[in-house]
Amino acid sequence: MAWIYLLIASVFEVIFALGTNATEGFTKLGPSLLTAVAAGFGIFFLSLALKTLDVGVGYAIWTGIGSVGTVLLGTVIFDESLNLGKVVCFVAILGGIIGLKLVDRSSAEAEATIPAATATVPEPVR
Repeated sequence: MAWIYLLIASVFEVIFALGTNATEGFTKLGPSLLTAVAAGFGIFFLSLALKTLDVGVGYAIWTGIGSVGTVLLGTVIFDESLNLGKVVCFVAILGGIIGLKLVDRSSAEAEATIPAATATVPEPVR
């Protein structure tokens, strides 16, 4: 469920980023309210995801999906430029996101199959 929350949070992150552009410096009330609400929901769903996911993994994926989604939709909505350099960099970000998800899944599976070590703590030297 954490991954679903993270995906929802990422969608709100994209809405927040695109909305910020539409506020024209927070001088337009409608886009400003939409942007504030999207930011709040994004952080709310991120916090739900981080109950289970490591904060570093969750935050990296949230910002990565937000960045890629914002660039892709920014090219469509705001007619922003997209060149080969940007595409290569965003493919690298997507690769990192996929890698983090795979590593997170494999480490969780490894923890489930490896019994916890029973360590003894040595007595302090007096």
